[in-house]
Amino acid sequence: MSARQDDFDRGLKNRRAVLGDAWVDKSTAGATAFNAEFQDLITRFAWNDIWGRPGLDHTTRRLLVLGMTMGLARWEEFELHCGAAIRGGVPLETIKETLMQGAIYCGVPAANTAFKITMDILKKEGLLPEPAPLTTGPRVQLHHTFSQPQLRVALQGTETGLPIVLSHALGLDLHMWDDLAAELGRSHPVLRYDHRGHGGSAVPDAAFSLDDMVDDAARVIREWGRGPVLFVGLSMGAMVAQGLAIRHPELVRGLVLANTTAQYPDTAKTAWVQRIEAVKAGGMAAVADMVVQRYLHGDHRQAHPAQAEALRGTLLRTSATGYAAACTAVMAVDWLGQLDQVAVPTLVIAGARDAGATPEMAQAIAERIPGAALEVLPQASHLSVQEAPAEFTRLLQAFIERVRKEA
Repeated sequence: MSARQDDFDRGLKNRRAVLGDAWVDKSTAGATAFNAEFQDLITRFAWNDIWGRPGLDHTTRRLLVLGMTMGLARWEEFELHCGAAIRGGVPLETIKETLMQGAIYCGVPAANTAFKITMDILKKEGLLPEPAPLTTGPRVQLHHTFSQPQLRVALQGTETGLPIVLSHALGLDLHMWDDLAAELGRSHPVLRYDHRGHGGSAVPDAAFSLDDMVDDAARVIREWGRGPVLFVGLSMGAMVAQGLAIRHPELVRGLVLANTTAQYPDTAKTAWVQRIEAVKAGGMAAVADMVVQRYLHGDHRQAHPAQAEALRGTLLRTSATGYAAACTAVMAVDWLGQLDQVAVPTLVIAGARDAGATPEMAQAIAERIPGAALEVLPQASHLSVQEAPAEFTRLLQAFIERVRKEA
């Protein structure tokens, strides 16, 4: 009989999974004749009948509890569940977004208390994020272009230094660069933007080409008025960078091309068509897991599960229409025969474990751009700026000094 679980056993398993053994042991082992029936009641009904229901996963239920206890000002319960969620590996980004949503529906005072409690927990757990003071320089200013289609732009950094533009990968947005932009902003003015069809930028009704995306980059720089710039692109962003240096050379002072290609073989185009059809039929959920696996290699995903989950969340929020259109544009990339026209210092970065934009593709680019340098990061696959951030930043900082000296 001891091998058979009843509702209490099943509820206790869920309760431990969510709150941790220490809290559950304290509540159950410390029960008395006065409150034992109550502990039995909540374990069977709350933790088995509700937390054991199949309709929602535990992470979603955790976030709902945070929102509801925040709205009801049940701060003891909020602190218990928030601490358990953090220790249980719920991404801080999703907890933050839950509290931000609560600021609207529960009120700013409730959100202020919730953020304070959460910050205290993070400090206690040794997980307090890096400072991000809202002062001139570190503070990120968000704008949209005046020209159409409107693109979301983020500006930060110093007034002096080398103007730098960061151009993100397919399916992501300007937040891909958050950490790097903060670091570069200590010494340089930095601009990031969302490509059309991505993030906070407009999603055009009609199809668009890579040339259209190159022209987008050009008008962003012209509206900023800080060109020529060091243009840093990764994946799709680096395809745009190549076109910018070829078609609008007056706007470019230096070029960083990370995890990209100048041309796909015909065999790869079949896979692109299949991806486009999958997104049109099933939305971003049809490809999100596959893209995460291509962007972050397995060892990195295992070591940084919260980062992988945050990446998946960004992909799921991306417009399926915009993504499919961008896939069509990217599939047709064909700069290889024109790269000898690039006349600015160029750094090409590849990931040794990148299956989509291989080191061989990077070498083909470096061989055709006069004076280009090639660096291969051994522990990176596609999203090298997140898989090997220290190495990526080191290479970029050294290249910035080279560009400044050659100006």
